[in-house]
Parts: sequence; structure tokens; C-alpha cells
Amino acid sequence: MNADLHPHVLQTLARLRESVRAAAPILVDFLRDEVEKTGFRDVVFGLSGGIDSALVAYLAVQAFGAERVHPVIMPYRLSSPASLRDAQAIISELGLKADLVEITPQIDAYFSRDPSASLLRRGNKMARERMSILFDHAAVYRALVLGTSNKTELLLGYGTQFGDLGSAVNPIGDLYKSQVRALAMQLGVPDAILRKAPSADLWEEQTDENELGFTYDEADALLHEWVDRWQTRAEIEGLGFAPELIEAVMRRVRLNHYKRVPPIIAKLSSRTIGIDFLYPRDWGM
Repeated sequence: MNADLHPHVLQTLARLRESVRAAAPILVDFLRDEVEKTGFRDVVFGLSGGIDSALVAYLAVQAFGAERVHPVIMPYRLSSPASLRDAQAIISELGLKADLVEITPQIDAYFSRDPSASLLRRGNKMARERMSILFDHAAVYRALVLGTSNKTELLLGYGTQFGDLGSAVNPIGDLYKSQVRALAMQLGVPDAILRKAPSADLWEEQTDENELGFTYDEADALLHEWVDRWQTRAEIEGLGFAPELIEAVMRRVRLNHYKRVPPIIAKLSSRTIGIDFLYPRDWGM
């Protein structure tokens, strides 16, 4: 943690980390309940070698046992070798059997007709290709796909719609990044994963915080005040957050809200799916 952060940010981060001390058994029960009540027994997820998917792996193994947990490693040719090494360390530690699916052939074949495609387009294509592979593997194992996006990413919209933001069940979607780190440390995720800079690993030298323009620690503390404690912009400024940071974070949250809701359906009938045709997710199971 950065000791140069404002004292209030440091105090908030400490509270967030402390708040997840008893979260693991709750999340394990959540996973088991939400998967099994829909008639499934197994789960599939993408294992990147990063801290989010590592935490999901540890929680899933506690919920289902290693034999019912199916991680898929999906590197691209520019992915960091350290990511593959860290993913393999998790597999070895938890006794998992993983599938390795290289996505380089299909990604490069697609962009061969448009070599000037931007990094954003390439990153989105990779994220959606990976999710497509996960849902195919879900059919192989008759499993549900687990999400690995945390609350900070979901609020900031730092993910690809129908790519890494798509899943059937997400056990860590209400944990800020700092809480993910704390819980991962508690469950024994290897130090190499805990210490490395967060990255979607979509291209060389990419890091989340360089792309966002602020740190996860700053974002977590600010989002906690705004989202969970319902503080106004003026109140947040009064806590010592820079106006530029507040604007950057709030703007991202507002602009990316469309990623957090289901597709909008035009209402023409008396009962419309998602508007007034509403039932629990496990209705009829």
C-alpha cells in the first residue's frame, strides 16, 4: 500500500480490508447454493494468473472440491510469461486440472484483414474470445461459468461487455480490489500474485492503473464513500480527495452504467421480459 496516500484513504482501506475477515465461508456457501440450486455441480472459469481469478479458484475449490472445478488458461502470444507461470502455480497448489487454449490463432486471423486495429479493439476481441471459450467448456463439463470481475472493475466499467464481464455467477463482484487482496492473502494465494501490478494482460506492459490514470487504492476509498456510504461530491471533497480524481472516477461510473444492466427490451406487450415478467433466477428448477 502507498504510504503517500491521504490519511483518510489509508483509514478507509484498512476498514475495507478488515471487513472481509469473515467473508470466505459466506462466499463459499454462496457459490455452492447458487450453482447447485440451478441443477449444476461443476464450475468453469478463466484462470489468468492474476489475483481476481486466483481468489475465485481458491473459493471454488473450497465450495466444490478440485474435481468439480475446471479452470481454463487462455494466453495470447503477447501475454506475460509470468501470468502463465502464476496460473500454473495455482493449479499445482490446489490440485486442479486445467485446460490450456491458446487464443493467438483466431485473434491474429481475425485482425489479419485489419492490421491497424487499435489496442482497444484487440483487447475487447480477446476478452470476448476467452468468454466464448469458457461457455463452450461449460457445455463440455455441464458447468456454470464463474465471473472474476471485482466491484471496483464493475463500477468503473473496466471490462468488456459480453467478455470478461459476462458470467453466470460472480462470487467477488461485491469486493473492492483492496478487499480482494486482503481475502486472497487470507486464503493463501501465492505472494508473487499478491504483489504484482494488476493487469488484464491484453498487450505487453499493460497495467490497469496506468490505463485508468489512478490507483485502485484511491478508487476503492472514493467509491466506498460514494457508493456504500452515500456521500455527496462535496462531502467527498471535504475528505481530501482531489476534485480531478473525483470527476474521473464518477465519470467512468456514470458512462459505463450500460455495461452493468441487461439489454434493454422495447416494451410492446402487457408483460415484457426484464420489466414486468420477473421471476427468481432459479424459477422452475
